[in-house]
Amino acid sequence: MRSERIEIVQGDITQMAVDAIVNAANSTLLGGGGVDGAIHRAAGPELLEECRGLGGCPTGQARITQGYRLAACHVIHTVGPVWRGGGRGEEQLLADCYRNCLRLAEQNGVKTIAFPSISTGAYRFPIERACRIALREVRAFLAASKVVEKAYFICFSAADLLAYQNAAAEGA
Repeated sequence: MRSERIEIVQGDITQMAVDAIVNAANSTLLGGGGVDGAIHRAAGPELLEECRGLGGCPTGQARITQGYRLAACHVIHTVGPVWRGGGRGEEQLLADCYRNCLRLAEQNGVKTIAFPSISTGAYRFPIERACRIALREVRAFLAASKVVEKAYFICFSAADLLAYQNAAAEGA
């Protein structure tokens, strides 16, 4: 899916030449599996060192670092919610992730930003719900932002890509 301000593609977020990529991090910010581990490996040890000084990050919040060896200038780290059935505020926390990443991006002059599918891997957030929340929050923010010009959703798998494309076609 392609629009003027949002693009959904399948690919490797660590290769994106944008102002900032978003890391679906754990609360320590010290690396892990999935996209978090891939970003830390690609950025190099300097990222881990900077993250150590941040003191972690609560679920739904975001922190920014340099991009180091990445094509992106910055990494915005956010901690998505673990899916526990939907009755513990998971949807609100996921929406907070996107809003807080975008606020931090705007505060730091980020014009282009790339998001992974936050919380849909090891944290088991249902992809259909997650991509609707992501698209809704990013569209709303971009409509009001005079700084952030474009957002990319980078889907690792073809199945995730299809889920995002379907949600976008439904107007989510």
